[in-house]
Amino acid sequence: MRKLETRTIVVASHNAGKIREIADLIGPFGFSAKSAAELNFVEPDETGTTFEENAAIKALASAKASGLPALSDDSGLVVDALDGAPGVYTANWAETEDGTRDFAMAMQKVETALAEKGAVTPAERTARFVSVLCLAWPDGHTEMFRGEVEGTIAWPPRGTAGFGYDPLFQPEGFDTTFGEMSADEKHGWKPGDDHALSHRARAFKIFVETCLEG
Repeated sequence: MRKLETRTIVVASHNAGKIREIADLIGPFGFSAKSAAELNFVEPDETGTTFEENAAIKALASAKASGLPALSDDSGLVVDALDGAPGVYTANWAETEDGTRDFAMAMQKVETALAEKGAVTPAERTARFVSVLCLAWPDGHTEMFRGEVEGTIAWPPRGTAGFGYDPLFQPEGFDTTFGEMSADEKHGWKPGDDHALSHRARAFKIFVETCLEG
């Protein structure tokens, strides 16, 4: 495993919600970071069929464009009754004809698909959020860190915090959705903690232990 020797990195994302969450997580480590969006990098086509492939595409594009290490996240909602959909196409389910993303529409698509399957009880509505972080260097070296959190699909959506499908996802052991949690509650992790709740926080914890500590 390659250690990250610099605290200057690029957050390889154009997603405002994701950039905000990664900034919250890296903040305690004193990083100087700018996003691919701020740097006006072209958003690469995510042509991979796995979270790992898409994370690598984004991180390598920003690392090579900037000459700095770049950290990306590819994440999605995996619903068991839908054979793993929307999965790597989680963002695509929110795409509209005018090129914007409508996550209220996307959440309705999930619920409609579950209704068509007759998935009504919590046991029939199991799901997980998956996050794969990729740290890439300009020379093409990459390190991957995967985090997952189990839960169920709630309906109707609850809460206005977070972003994306957060109001739809109720993590295992909680009565609230990610959309009803503060950022601190959702991530449930700070440096030195053993526990992390969200998929992104779990992946980030492994990143810290692998590339920053020791």
